[in-house]
Amino acid sequence: MSERNPDANRLGLDYRAEAARLGKPVVPIIDAHIHVNGREASKVFKEVATLYGVSRVVTQTRLAEAHAVRDVLGSMARFVAIPDYGSADRETAMTSGYLADIETWHAEFGARLMKLWCAPRLRDLAPGPGASEFVPLDSPWRVKQAALGQSLGMMIKVHIADPDTWFQTKYADATRYGTKRSQYEPLERMLDRFAGPWILAHMGGWPEDLGFLSDLLDRHPSVNLDTSATKWIVREVSKHSRAEVVDFLTRYSGRILFGSDIVTTDEHLMAAKKAGVYSGELASSPEQAFELYASRYWALRTLWETVYDGPSPIADPDLAMVDPARFGPTDAPTLRGKSLTPDLLRVLYSGAARRVFGNWLD
Repeated sequence: MSERNPDANRLGLDYRAEAARLGKPVVPIIDAHIHVNGREASKVFKEVATLYGVSRVVTQTRLAEAHAVRDVLGSMARFVAIPDYGSADRETAMTSGYLADIETWHAEFGARLMKLWCAPRLRDLAPGPGASEFVPLDSPWRVKQAALGQSLGMMIKVHIADPDTWFQTKYADATRYGTKRSQYEPLERMLDRFAGPWILAHMGGWPEDLGFLSDLLDRHPSVNLDTSATKWIVREVSKHSRAEVVDFLTRYSGRILFGSDIVTTDEHLMAAKKAGVYSGELASSPEQAFELYASRYWALRTLWETVYDGPSPIADPDLAMVDPARFGPTDAPTLRGKSLTPDLLRVLYSGAARRVFGNWLD
């Protein structure tokens, strides 16, 4: 390969050769959290997925691109109902517009899962006077959306919190964003109100604290987690001992789904970077897009399957955000492989998704 992606391949890996070295996973992988967009980017992604043993993706695709993605991925793809995040009229898109979109996703694309995105930064993206009606997870419009989805037989995925690094920096103003713990108060009210099943993205938003997640899972049997947000998961899961991770995955076997949070877009195939500016994990050619997508599957499979103990190939700007004296924006954390047993891998990679999603994946 002649064109490296410096943000996704700090180690100069040949990701095609690395896929061959890893070999086939113990079972074909179901990626339960991904964002596939762009007809041409979908083609690049499909090559990556095939190389790394991914057989199904549950994708949060933009509605306008769903036909193109389905044309490329075919039976590999299952679609999630999401709002039109890019709409110029964000308030309508997140309220009545999303109700209409849920109906469309269900009728035209067979969606059996809907997304409620409740990251704290939504307070900045939707600062208008009507925000209180749709920003909190248990706000009136969210309740209407969850009720509609459940009436259509949909499960509910939620993005409820962001990394501890962000609460130390971006969200340091608790009067505006709340504390990290307070993010879960409206979630618990919704868990009591709707049967689900529920999937909490990014290991429930708190991979830093397995004890907190254990308490949440124990109290709410309808809750499942996915392991998406590769940089975040690699950074924080690597800090836990293998024994802690194995105990957690064993205790909640069948409730932890594999996910990557890869985002694909045709923009990744275009020469759009500005010289000397940190790219923010983007790409500017088909080969750089390949490395961007492949880096996530390499890192996650290496984390779960191997005894690797070394630097992640993926730049992680969160390190510099918290400690700029020690780290730059292209530095990366240590990745410490957990070498899970084949039985644990089978459940993580496939069994949990099949338990939660059932025949939707067939």
